[in-house]
Amino acid sequence: MPAPTGAYVLRNAVVTIDSVEYANQLNKARLVPDTPIQTFRTLVPDGVVQDVDSTVWTFEISGLQINEANGLAAALREAAGTELEVTLQPKAGTGQATATFTILALDTEFGGDQGAFMTTELSLPVVGGVTFGTSA
Repeated sequence: MPAPTGAYVLRNAVVTIDSVEYANQLNKARLVPDTPIQTFRTLVPDGVVQDVDSTVWTFEISGLQINEANGLAAALREAAGTELEVTLQPKAGTGQATATFTILALDTEFGGDQGAFMTTELSLPVVGGVTFGTSA
């Protein structure tokens, strides 16, 4: 069986938040689904009842903590508590997979360790669902 096509290393991604491109400040950007499954086992051998709940998404990012104009950390801090539109495209170019969604902006870290880049890591709640598509 031949190896599958379509696998690639995540680089040259597109991460647009509120119409501004921030991929050059991030080293991680991913959508993480949480789909609760309730299981009830009865006293008979094949007695299992299951229910799959609605998926709740989280947008996980980490990267440089840029606290000035055009910095994602500054933009998120300024927009904390408001909704922002996001497009995540793991590979730049036309015809590539995309995810479009809305996040609730949260405050970010400020400061860091001596002698190290100031970084930030966030799990941002996705408001509603995610729309998957392809880039134009």
